[in-house]
Amino acid sequence: MVNAVDFAGRPFHFIGVGGIGMSALAYILAQKGFQVSGSDVRPNHITHKLESIGVNFFGKQEPSNLEFFNVDSSPQVVCSTAINASNLEYKAALEKGCPIFHRSDILAALISQYKSIAVAGTHGKTTTSSMIGYMLLQAGVDPTIIVGGEVKAWEGNARLGQSPYLVAEADESDGSLVKHSPEIGIITNIELDHPDHYDTLDEVVNIFKTFTNQCKTVVACIDCENVSDRFQPDISYSLSPDTGADYYATNIDYRADGTTALVWEKGIALGVLNLAVLGHHNLSNALAAVAIGRMLGLEFGEIARGLATFEGARRRFEFRGEVDGITFIDDYAHHPSELSATLAAARLQARPGQRVVAIFQPHRYSRTQAFLGEFAKSFNHADLVVLTDIYSAGEPNTGLISGEKLALEVAKNHSNVEFHSTLADIRLFLEQNLRPGDLALFLGAGNLNQTIPQIIESLRQPAQATS
Repeated sequence: MVNAVDFAGRPFHFIGVGGIGMSALAYILAQKGFQVSGSDVRPNHITHKLESIGVNFFGKQEPSNLEFFNVDSSPQVVCSTAINASNLEYKAALEKGCPIFHRSDILAALISQYKSIAVAGTHGKTTTSSMIGYMLLQAGVDPTIIVGGEVKAWEGNARLGQSPYLVAEADESDGSLVKHSPEIGIITNIELDHPDHYDTLDEVVNIFKTFTNQCKTVVACIDCENVSDRFQPDISYSLSPDTGADYYATNIDYRADGTTALVWEKGIALGVLNLAVLGHHNLSNALAAVAIGRMLGLEFGEIARGLATFEGARRRFEFRGEVDGITFIDDYAHHPSELSATLAAARLQARPGQRVVAIFQPHRYSRTQAFLGEFAKSFNHADLVVLTDIYSAGEPNTGLISGEKLALEVAKNHSNVEFHSTLADIRLFLEQNLRPGDLALFLGAGNLNQTIPQIIESLRQPAQATS
């Protein structure tokens, strides 16, 4: 980083401010009193919220946006990895001589100003960081929170607290994890998930090793072999008492309405944890929160009371509605491990005779190609699998992989697979084939979830006509 982030009053301008990661930073800076502006290709509910707190929003990404600022106060320009040299607004910022930062530079600068807790890992970052933030908020700690999902408790993806603590989600997808030096770093797990950036698992592991070397204290889940084999965390957690972890669980009861477990700290029973969120992965995430709470001096009773009412982040097994006895769930799962965990949680919730319908939109050609074999085996807990074509996320189509090819691979392991290439085709098929009692899960990091309200409305109309 050539320039240091200036927190002395110089304004900030975000190119692509409507994104989940960028908007959280813009929100925090605006709430801190900085002049903040941002642009995006279209407005959304996030940009509307930013405007409501004084952020100047431009609905197009064009050079004239930078003319909003006086020559003497040209802004610090913030970009995400999605902004490249072909972006005209970015080019204008370079020509104007604006200091230009990646969003991770801003997050790293904020992390350095607080007693920071940074949550890293291939899966579970958003839920774990949200759990920790929520737990601390309920305990009266008043943390600042920056996460990659929207949480009802603070009505968004960020909140500005008044305590010295910051809870942040730290992303490894583009290698920027190495910029962060928090007091406490958490690793939930490590897998290869971004073949567009990494060629091998070893490259990913090395990024995490650099990160852990920069943390004062490392907390990690040793149920993940890539963590237990290659790292020596200061504090460990596990779902099994046999691993020797500092925090572990016994007497685990996974139910349709939540999870109950007895939590242990270094061989001493702390008490019973009751969670409303489902599945073993969320119990693991909760153990990370327990470890952090205990590190910060909270009594287990305070921790348990907070976690008991945590409802999860938006697009993490999010209930979207029910019509004609069909339950609609939206989930961000887009990696084979995430799909397996989410569908296993759905199977727990499903009543006897209730179908689990998995509707999946693959995300990125590179990921679908790299994990084709793993994806093919990820739908065992579903009764019906419905696949659509790949959401490119800006990647060029190589012609080597398609949603239809994935469907053929899944069909080798599953007897009930459907492929429909477009969202319109998916919508029509579901409107005609979902049955009363179905648990319909819309899975993926793309735009598949946009079909949910349309399907609900279509199913509701004939129901209203016959009532």
